Amino acid sequence: MSLRSPNGAPGIPGPAGPGGPKLHASRRHELGQSFQDGGEHYDRVRPGYPVDSVEWLVPGGATTAADVGAGTGKFTALLAARGLEVAAVDPSTDMLEQLRKTHPGITALEGTAEATGLADSAFDVVSVAQAWHWCEPYAASTEIARILRPHGVLGLIWNQLDTSIPWVHRLSRIMHAGDVHKPGFRPVIGPEFRGLERHLTTWEDPLTPEDIMELTKSRSYYLRANQATRTKVMGNLQWYLYEHLGHAPGETVPLPYLTQTWRAFKGPGAAPR
Repeated sequence: MSLRSPNGAPGIPGPAGPGGPKLHASRRHELGQSFQDGGEHYDRVRPGYPVDSVEWLVPGGATTAADVGAGTGKFTALLAARGLEVAAVDPSTDMLEQLRKTHPGITALEGTAEATGLADSAFDVVSVAQAWHWCEPYAASTEIARILRPHGVLGLIWNQLDTSIPWVHRLSRIMHAGDVHKPGFRPVIGPEFRGLERHLTTWEDPLTPEDIMELTKSRSYYLRANQATRTKVMGNLQWYLYEHLGHAPGETVPLPYLTQTWRAFKGPGAAPR
């Protein structure tokens, strides 16, 4: 079976819909360019995802999945580990190059959530991990519904620092970790999907203080900042981690995360049982 659409082609996100993200499409595209280089660094320092997330998301009997906005394949790998035939889509050639090195058996192609280049009705699951905020949600929903089979599952996944813990909250502000969702957050999805529900996973990623600084360097705020701002951010982090919190270089710091996994089902009515 071919997972690629004979007519599909990578595309650029269109204008944001009236109920979509506040970030204008051109601004999303500009910020997205921050990740065009440095796939190897991104893959090394960014956290993975808890297995619990993919176990909750993927229904029994599923055989195929598409991971859209796959990056270097952090979530893609979990789908493949469940025995699914997986296609990975991302607009960044650098990210996909790293994904192909790490996961050579996975189909990987350039595209966006709005224009995946994948075949009609080919997938039981489509996941978008740490990338839905870069998408125009209505155009992306229409495209994802096209490539999903009837009653297929859309999964939206976010890792975020667990800012309910005071020291982590302050760390997130120093890092400018802007992807921490406010209470009551619900992702915007199109009318093609029903039964949106959420699953939460709390976990810890063991890092050194140096790892945390490298993690900061992989974020869009740091990547698009000038050198003076970058120097200030690193100086603040060194003070906070070494002096204020008292960690030694090379010490293991369990960094608390909260993973939100959202799922919705293609088609009208309640989710199938």
